[in-house]
Amino acid sequence: MLKLTKKADYGLIALRHLASVPGATASTKDIADTYHLPVPLLAKVLQMLTRAKILQSVAGTNGGYKLARDPRNISALEVVRAIDGPVILTHCFTEHGTCEQSDNCTVREPLRRVHEAILELLHNFSITDLSEAPSAKLTQLMTPSRMAELNPGVTPGHHVL
Repeated sequence: MLKLTKKADYGLIALRHLASVPGATASTKDIADTYHLPVPLLAKVLQMLTRAKILQSVAGTNGGYKLARDPRNISALEVVRAIDGPVILTHCFTEHGTCEQSDNCTVREPLRRVHEAILELLHNFSITDLSEAPSAKLTQLMTPSRMAELNPGVTPGHHVL
């Protein structure tokens, strides 16, 4: 099953929180208290995002963290990679992408297209998009023509996976 880790989820929650008020600074405790997140784990996540130059640490009485750049220019893929490392759908797409079935595998190419579609979706989904109506953004990202391109031979309206 492909799913975000708790750390990636917490990172996206924190970034959306900071993006909700332009230029806002919030402490780890403030964010943790607002969303009922564990402070130690959130602190680690925010440090990872700071090392990745997605967040900026602010010292002082009203310190904490703030976005290092415009939330429209921070992709969900960048955040997930900063926290969890590479997004890998299946072993086929790692640096050691061979297995005993590689020569006879009938799903490697279709899974590669699914993998690339997931990466593209995450790349095109910004922190700003997290606060918009979910159906509007997903509809823009996965148009029928884009779905047909990713799934040749599938009739529109049929679900593939």
